[in-house]
Amino acid sequence: MDLKEIQNLIKFVAKSGASEVKLEMDDIKITIKTGGEEREPTYIQQLPMGGQSIQQQPMQQQQQQAPAPSQESSSSLEKSQTPSEDNPKYVTVKSPIIGTFYRKPSPDKAAFVEVGDTVKEGDVLCVIEAMKLFNEIESEVSGKIVKVIVDDSSPVEFDQPLFIVDPS
Repeated sequence: MDLKEIQNLIKFVAKSGASEVKLEMDDIKITIKTGGEEREPTYIQQLPMGGQSIQQQPMQQQQQQAPAPSQESSSSLEKSQTPSEDNPKYVTVKSPIIGTFYRKPSPDKAAFVEVGDTVKEGDVLCVIEAMKLFNEIESEVSGKIVKVIVDDSSPVEFDQPLFIVDPS
Protein backbone atom coordinates (compact mmCIF):
# COMPACT_ATOMS: atom_id res chain seq x y z
CA MET A 1 0.00 0.00 0.00
CA ASP A 2 1.58 3.28 -1.09
CA LEU A 3 1.22 6.78 0.36
CA LYS A 4 -1.36 7.86 -2.24
CA GLU A 5 -3.64 4.92 -1.35
CA ILE A 6 -3.32 5.79 2.34
CA GLN A 7 -4.16 9.43 1.66
CA ASN A 8 -7.24 8.37 -0.35
CA LEU A 9 -8.29 6.12 2.53
CA ILE A 10 -7.94 9.03 4.98
CA LYS A 11 -10.08 11.26 2.74
CA PHE A 12 -12.69 8.50 2.36
CA VAL A 13 -12.92 8.02 6.14
CA ALA A 14 -13.13 11.77 6.75
CA LYS A 15 -16.02 12.11 4.30
CA SER A 16 -17.85 9.01 5.53
CA GLY A 17 -18.29 10.37 9.04
CA ALA A 18 -16.87 7.25 10.70
CA SER A 19 -15.11 7.94 13.99
CA GLU A 20 -12.54 5.16 13.71
CA VAL A 21 -11.41 2.71 11.02
CA LYS A 22 -8.85 -0.06 11.41
CA LEU A 23 -7.30 -1.86 8.46
CA GLU A 24 -4.87 -4.76 8.76
CA MET A 25 -3.14 -6.42 5.82
CA ASP A 26 -0.13 -8.75 5.76
CA ASP A 27 2.57 -6.36 6.99
CA ILE A 28 0.50 -3.15 7.27
CA LYS A 29 -1.79 -2.04 10.08
CA ILE A 30 -3.64 1.27 9.68
CA THR A 31 -5.87 2.94 12.27
CA ILE A 32 -7.65 6.16 11.35
CA LYS A 33 -9.50 8.09 14.05
CA THR A 34 -11.56 11.22 13.47
CA GLY A 35 -13.24 13.54 15.93
CA GLY A 36 -15.90 16.23 15.87
CA GLU A 37 -15.01 19.91 15.44
CA GLU A 38 -11.67 19.46 17.16
CA ARG A 39 -9.95 16.86 15.02
CA GLU A 40 -7.70 14.29 16.60
CA PRO A 41 -4.56 13.29 14.71
CA THR A 42 -4.74 10.37 12.31
CA TYR A 43 -2.26 7.61 13.09
CA ILE A 44 -0.86 5.22 10.54
CA GLN A 45 1.00 2.19 11.80
CA GLN A 46 3.10 0.32 9.33
CA LEU A 47 4.78 -2.89 10.38
CA PRO A 48 7.81 -3.52 8.15
CA MET A 49 9.16 -7.01 7.69
CA GLY A 50 11.42 -6.46 10.74
CA GLY A 51 8.33 -6.06 12.91
CA GLN A 52 9.09 -2.52 14.10
CA SER A 53 6.09 -0.23 14.46
CA ILE A 54 6.21 3.18 12.77
CA GLN A 55 3.70 5.91 13.61
CA GLN A 56 3.14 8.88 11.36
CA GLN A 57 0.98 11.96 11.70
CA PRO A 58 -0.30 13.48 8.48
CA MET A 59 0.19 17.19 7.96
CA GLN A 60 -2.49 19.52 9.38
CA GLN A 61 -2.86 20.89 5.85
CA GLN A 62 -4.25 17.55 4.59
CA GLN A 63 -6.93 17.53 7.28
CA GLN A 64 -7.88 21.11 6.55
CA GLN A 65 -8.15 20.46 2.82
CA ALA A 66 -10.56 17.52 3.25
CA PRO A 67 -13.70 19.63 3.98
CA ALA A 68 -13.09 21.98 1.01
CA PRO A 69 -14.37 19.55 -1.69
CA SER A 70 -17.56 19.06 0.32
CA GLN A 71 -18.29 22.77 0.16
CA GLU A 72 -17.69 22.88 -3.59
CA SER A 73 -19.76 19.76 -4.18
CA SER A 74 -22.67 21.08 -2.13
CA SER A 75 -22.92 24.10 -4.43
CA SER A 76 -22.76 21.80 -7.46
CA LEU A 77 -25.45 19.62 -5.83
CA GLU A 78 -27.77 22.60 -5.63
CA LYS A 79 -27.25 23.25 -9.34
CA SER A 80 -27.81 19.61 -10.27
CA GLN A 81 -31.11 19.45 -8.38
CA THR A 82 -32.75 22.16 -10.47
CA PRO A 83 -34.38 19.70 -12.92
CA SER A 84 -36.36 18.08 -10.10
CA GLU A 85 -37.27 21.53 -8.72
CA ASP A 86 -38.69 22.51 -12.13
CA ASN A 87 -41.06 19.57 -11.95
CA PRO A 88 -41.84 18.57 -8.35
CA LYS A 89 -43.26 15.18 -9.38
CA TYR A 90 -39.79 13.96 -10.37
CA VAL A 91 -37.89 11.78 -7.91
CA THR A 92 -34.15 12.20 -7.44
CA VAL A 93 -32.18 8.99 -6.86
CA LYS A 94 -29.22 9.83 -4.61
CA SER A 95 -25.99 8.04 -3.80
CA PRO A 96 -26.16 6.06 -0.55
CA ILE A 97 -22.35 5.91 -0.29
CA ILE A 98 -19.12 7.64 -1.26
CA GLY A 99 -17.22 6.10 -4.15
CA THR A 100 -16.78 6.00 -7.92
CA PHE A 101 -19.94 5.96 -10.08
CA TYR A 102 -20.14 3.50 -12.99
CA ARG A 103 -23.06 3.30 -15.43
CA LYS A 104 -21.97 -0.12 -16.80
CA PRO A 105 -21.37 -3.46 -15.09
CA SER A 106 -18.05 -3.68 -17.00
CA PRO A 107 -16.33 -1.58 -19.68
CA ASP A 108 -17.39 -3.87 -22.54
CA LYS A 109 -21.08 -4.05 -21.55
CA ALA A 110 -24.00 -1.65 -22.13
CA ALA A 111 -25.10 0.87 -19.50
CA PHE A 112 -27.61 -0.35 -16.90
CA VAL A 113 -30.07 2.42 -17.88
CA GLU A 114 -30.29 5.24 -20.43
CA VAL A 115 -32.40 8.38 -20.52
CA GLY A 116 -35.93 7.37 -21.55
CA ASP A 117 -35.69 3.82 -20.15
CA THR A 118 -38.51 2.58 -17.93
CA VAL A 119 -37.38 1.11 -14.61
CA LYS A 120 -39.15 -0.81 -11.88
CA GLU A 121 -38.50 -0.56 -8.17
CA GLY A 122 -35.45 -2.72 -7.43
CA ASP A 123 -33.90 -2.47 -10.94
CA VAL A 124 -30.15 -1.81 -10.90
CA LEU A 125 -29.38 1.72 -12.10
CA CYS A 126 -25.60 1.79 -11.63
CA VAL A 127 -22.75 0.55 -9.45
CA ILE A 128 -20.62 2.55 -7.03
CA GLU A 129 -17.16 1.29 -6.21
CA ALA A 130 -16.02 1.92 -2.66
CA MET A 131 -12.75 0.44 -1.42
CA LYS A 132 -12.60 -2.17 -4.21
CA LEU A 133 -16.20 -3.30 -3.59
CA PHE A 134 -18.84 -2.74 -6.27
CA ASN A 135 -22.23 -1.84 -4.79
CA GLU A 136 -25.31 -2.09 -7.01
CA ILE A 137 -27.60 0.92 -6.66
CA GLU A 138 -31.24 -0.04 -7.18
CA SER A 139 -34.16 2.16 -8.13
CA GLU A 140 -36.34 3.23 -5.23
CA VAL A 141 -39.29 3.98 -7.53
CA SER A 142 -40.83 2.73 -10.75
CA GLY A 143 -40.85 5.19 -13.63
CA LYS A 144 -38.93 6.64 -16.55
CA ILE A 145 -35.32 7.91 -16.42
CA VAL A 146 -35.45 11.64 -17.18
CA LYS A 147 -31.81 12.54 -16.60
CA VAL A 148 -28.48 10.94 -15.69
CA ILE A 149 -26.74 13.60 -13.58
CA VAL A 150 -23.30 12.04 -12.99
CA ASP A 151 -20.75 11.16 -15.68
CA ASP A 152 -19.43 7.61 -15.89
CA SER A 153 -16.33 6.89 -13.76
CA SER A 154 -16.84 10.04 -11.68
CA PRO A 155 -16.38 10.27 -7.92
CA VAL A 156 -19.63 10.71 -5.99
CA GLU A 157 -20.36 11.70 -2.42
CA PHE A 158 -22.98 10.55 0.03
CA ASP A 159 -26.47 11.87 -0.84
CA GLN A 160 -25.32 13.25 -4.21
CA PRO A 161 -28.06 13.13 -6.88
CA LEU A 162 -27.40 10.46 -9.55
CA PHE A 163 -30.61 10.14 -11.58
CA ILE A 164 -33.92 11.92 -12.00
CA VAL A 165 -36.91 9.60 -12.44
CA ASP A 166 -40.46 10.48 -13.53
CA PRO A 167 -42.64 8.14 -11.46
CA SER A 168 -45.82 8.75 -13.47
